[in-house]
Amino acid sequence: QKGLVGVYADVTSISTVGKADAGLTYRGYAIEDLASRGTFEETAHLLLHGSLPTERQLRAYKAALALHRALPAEVCAALELTPGSAHPMDVLRTGCSVLGTLEPEEEITSASAVSIAERLIGSFTSMICYWHNFHRHGRRIVPNVNPEDSTAAAFLKMLKQDDKTPDPLEQHTVDASLVLYAEHDLAASTFAARTTASTMSDFFSAITTAIGTLRGPLHGGANEAVMHFLEPLATADEAEALLHQRLAAKNLIMGFGHRIYKNGDPRNNVFKSLSKQLSQRPNGRPDLYEISERIEHVMEREKRMYANADFYAASAYHQCGIPTELFTPLFVVSRTSGWAAHVAEQRANNRIIRPSSHYEGPAPRVFVELAKREEAPKA
Repeated sequence: QKGLVGVYADVTSISTVGKADAGLTYRGYAIEDLASRGTFEETAHLLLHGSLPTERQLRAYKAALALHRALPAEVCAALELTPGSAHPMDVLRTGCSVLGTLEPEEEITSASAVSIAERLIGSFTSMICYWHNFHRHGRRIVPNVNPEDSTAAAFLKMLKQDDKTPDPLEQHTVDASLVLYAEHDLAASTFAARTTASTMSDFFSAITTAIGTLRGPLHGGANEAVMHFLEPLATADEAEALLHQRLAAKNLIMGFGHRIYKNGDPRNNVFKSLSKQLSQRPNGRPDLYEISERIEHVMEREKRMYANADFYAASAYHQCGIPTELFTPLFVVSRTSGWAAHVAEQRANNRIIRPSSHYEGPAPRVFVELAKREEAPKA
């Protein structure tokens, strides 16, 4: 089945995606509730430990993740040596590998996957900001290990380095985005991570596999592609005219359509609301929101295609002051929790993932000695 469309590769207790009367849930909880009433730390605990934390557990969990934001000197040195021209996803993939050589996984167990995932959630947050500040602003930052700061708050503080308390709406937007991006069943990067894990390879290898897969514009890189499309547009009318040109040329419009969701991505409503709220601030971008909404309406009207999570995530992140090149790396911070939940599940009942394909190549042929071969005609 091309693209494994409609193929059920395993049984999971982690999430539902597009199921009738369920929508998107993490271990039974609706993502709308988790994003509006909870925090990323609560969601990470839910995915990795199976339950929402109590107040005491949440305080301890936040403190533990904060300590994990500390970076070894060797990782900082590697981040400095990585070119400023590199794609930040390549930087995170490299940082993950370096950390894996310094703190290798000693036992291939489900518990180990959870433990290292929490280390990576914290350290990825710092890696993004350290590399960005060093290569874009020429400064070495000190990772934020304040136990009072959430992952979202620490990210914004380390990114901006302005000694200010993050804007509450911006912090909530980043936090909610981490919840919304945390898990999505057997998406390409998760399936890649489970495939690697099924060989009994180490957890760092599974995550570098997943990062490389998420990097693609048809997966996690879509939110960056959306922003590159939106940024040069000045008005909604200009956006509609360009969109018609792209559609006439049969160009792919990023941020629309989904393999599973045929009638709309439930995450989109949350991202759209956040983008609108950000646009209504004194320093907001109502023009950007208006352009985005016009594009959404045209795509629904003319192509029956609906915005997915990446479409309004782009304008929301942009209005939070997050550079476009860091959109997908921030996705990694979040999805590491989901990847790890799947790796742990794979390890708990492992069988190597090894599908087969239908062969459509040449029939059996006689081997021709080198001296007697003729050049095949060019296609």
